[in-house]
Amino acid sequence: MNHPKAEGNDRNQDANAAETEGPSQHFIQAIITEDNKTGKHDGRVHTRFPPEPNGYLHIGHAKSICLNFGLALEHQGLCNLRFDDTNPAKEDVEYVDSIQDDVRWLGFDWDDRLFFASDYYEQLYDYAVQLIKLGKAYVCSLSPEEVREYRGGWNEPGKDSPFRERSVDENLAMFQQMRNGDFTDGQHTLRAKIDMASPNMNMRDPPIYRIRHETHHRTGDAWCIYPMYDFTHGLSDSIEGITHSICTLEFEDHRPLYDWFLEALDVYRPQQIEFARLNLTHTVMSKRRLLELVQEGLVSGWDDPRMPTLVGLRRRGYTPVSIRNFCERIGVTKFNSMIDLSWLEDSLREDLNKTALRVMGVLRPLKVVIENYPEGQTEQLLAVNNPEDPEAGKREVPFSRELYIEQTDFMEDPPKKFFRLGPGREVRLRYGYFLRCNDVVKDPESGEVIELRCTYDPETLGGKAPDGRKVKGTIHWVSAEHAHHAEVRLYDHLFSVPDAGDVPEGGDYRDNLNPGSLVTLTDCRIEQSLESAQPGQRYQFERTGYFSVDQDSSAGKLVFNRTVTLRDTWAKIQKKGSQGKKSQGKKK
Repeated sequence: MNHPKAEGNDRNQDANAAETEGPSQHFIQAIITEDNKTGKHDGRVHTRFPPEPNGYLHIGHAKSICLNFGLALEHQGLCNLRFDDTNPAKEDVEYVDSIQDDVRWLGFDWDDRLFFASDYYEQLYDYAVQLIKLGKAYVCSLSPEEVREYRGGWNEPGKDSPFRERSVDENLAMFQQMRNGDFTDGQHTLRAKIDMASPNMNMRDPPIYRIRHETHHRTGDAWCIYPMYDFTHGLSDSIEGITHSICTLEFEDHRPLYDWFLEALDVYRPQQIEFARLNLTHTVMSKRRLLELVQEGLVSGWDDPRMPTLVGLRRRGYTPVSIRNFCERIGVTKFNSMIDLSWLEDSLREDLNKTALRVMGVLRPLKVVIENYPEGQTEQLLAVNNPEDPEAGKREVPFSRELYIEQTDFMEDPPKKFFRLGPGREVRLRYGYFLRCNDVVKDPESGEVIELRCTYDPETLGGKAPDGRKVKGTIHWVSAEHAHHAEVRLYDHLFSVPDAGDVPEGGDYRDNLNPGSLVTLTDCRIEQSLESAQPGQRYQFERTGYFSVDQDSSAGKLVFNRTVTLRDTWAKIQKKGSQGKKSQGKKK
């Protein structure tokens, strides 16, 4: 791809542009708007999302995806999907496929602009040869340990490699031998000749190529030398004609190196702009740490619903709309910060509140027998599918003599402000009748309440009593005869503290794992209408939370994941600690 040269990273304009464009634009939008006004890049807007295929994408990548594809759409431009596949030892086609699935799931498409850095290996090799011929690159034979020693420290300049002054001809010959496979891994590297005394460590003769006798997921064994990421990244942007090369802040110190390569080779220069990456409470956003959690069996896999990966969030029941809205709300800045997970959960609740069908599910069932209801009789009560969506209509819910209610909706000796069921107390059944508890049946050995004996008022269907009496509590239920068994997995924060990486000296981030991040309930009861529910479908279990059907579901066994509670209950959960939940389930 050939493109005219463009101006470099003249980034001093961004603050002023952001002020003049007003609060509706973040600073990158303001830069692009100003560029378009001045005719920079000939009015083109061409971005890219450049993941490394060495792991699954997480919610932080979603911010970059939404930003890069969103800016292109906003300005009628283009956005490439490019895999920076420069490290065959850690990359896999599995990751390539999953990344494409994730980008599409979020609602974006790259059309015919799918690229790989490996597409440019021959051109990158030619660029390296050109640098050697210009006297700006040399083959270095220092060992990795010696390279670190010669590099110096933050307050100490480095020392020139003894191989820095090899002749151009010798460097060309040795580089060709490196490509031919004549040397072993780590025996030599090709390094840029810049400045070993530079205060920017990235400029101290960084490596350009290293020897790796590894099979690449696309090029196979065609190469045994591979370009370094810092050499490849900016040049790939140049080859593709990217106008606005948007990176996270950790690449700000690398920008002078990218610019050095572009200037030395006298090629088209994209404009690099850095923004703050997403840091989210109660999780980790490091690929390395996420991989450790998977490999050590601390989670069930990359798609574990507790993981911040997009496949994990998707399996948990998150929607693309909720993630895109979240990325828009948190904004784009140049200042690192920690975003509270509740922002993401609130975006999800807002979306599911509009779209999820309401159903009734009892997670910890307690049997109720309505003694004055005819045995063998069933009637169909009408229930609203979604009060936020009139088009969703209503459904029929079977009502019979025996029901299940939540264990937590009954207390034998209730406190003053407990408005649910207790001996001699009356509540309203959702969409049904008033119900009064008359007697309690207990397990003779444990003393645990196992059944309630109740009566109903047949004149109260619809929630109103002819005599005008009122009840304060409404509870959900399912018909025991018609309910289906289900397994429900109650997911919570993966880490028990907001900053998962905040550990005392000598500690480890794993110490902050939340032991209650998954509670599995194996004897739940769900209403009859869910019999045909399919994996991926999302529902609101009334009064309980939002749930999605898990991929582990099979014929005769539905498995639900709790996607999110109806409100943020984490503070209360932390306070109660281990006092909390009785369940027949197990904890992982």
